[in-house]
Amino acid sequence: MTLRQLNNLLYDCYSSETCYPKLKDEWTIENKTLGHCAVTSLIVNDYFGGKIAKCNVQGISHYFNIIDDKIIDLTKEQFWENEPDYDNYNLVSRNDIVDNENTKVRYEKLKNKLALLLIDYDVYKCSLCNDLVEKFPNDRTVYLGKNNDIVLIGEAPANNGWRKSHKLWTDVNGKILPSGVILQKLFDIIDRDIFETTFLESVKCYPLERKNLKTCSKNCKNIMLKQLELLNPKLIITLGEFPTRNLLNFKFNKFQDVVGKIYEVDGYKILPIYHPSPISPKSYKGNLPIFEKIKNEVI
Repeated sequence: MTLRQLNNLLYDCYSSETCYPKLKDEWTIENKTLGHCAVTSLIVNDYFGGKIAKCNVQGISHYFNIIDDKIIDLTKEQFWENEPDYDNYNLVSRNDIVDNENTKVRYEKLKNKLALLLIDYDVYKCSLCNDLVEKFPNDRTVYLGKNNDIVLIGEAPANNGWRKSHKLWTDVNGKILPSGVILQKLFDIIDRDIFETTFLESVKCYPLERKNLKTCSKNCKNIMLKQLELLNPKLIITLGEFPTRNLLNFKFNKFQDVVGKIYEVDGYKILPIYHPSPISPKSYKGNLPIFEKIKNEVI
């Protein structure tokens, strides 16, 4: 990975959540690097080594990197026309930076977001299902919510879904998908927003035929487990049969036998529900008692 590639990936990871607290209210998508100098310098150091340095810009501490005697500053654009004074700097250690608990937490969050994006490169390079799927080149396989205490796992990407629209539960024309409408009604019961809930799929590419779901689910399992390890959710909700079979460590005959029950597997709590597609007669009515039951019991 080059510095340019790392910069592009980090740009997709920056958010108000990983911004320096005192600048959080000023953070915007137009100025994504604002308040991210310290955590960015740590990540650059992770991948490229070198030294971390600190200078002052208008009385504010600003961190950057020195690699092979060259100044590397991936967040200098936050200052617009105020170029940092790189002639007056002090070297700082990683330990001094992460000694601040807030900085440490923000660094870990940003590092995990980056690791999730890097997994997508593994998906794109994977050839196990080449003849069975259509790939979504250089696109995300995880839609990150505001927090990861609940993670939804779907079966596989829809061909007109969020991978192409770039908005969860939304088609390429900007219309909320019927599955999203039903799922939000269910999430209203537990006072959650599906658009702020982390979502991933059991299958990482678009299967050309539904009959390939079983094979593709098995081929993608290790990648899905890597993603879950980074997300570390309190509760996993599986939407339908294939992601459920992929995660449960025992075989079951009928899907309805496991729906609505919580299983503990490898430290995760897994709750299978009927897929919210309107094609399924149980998409809403079958799931309704499940959400009423878990409202005060699980989360």
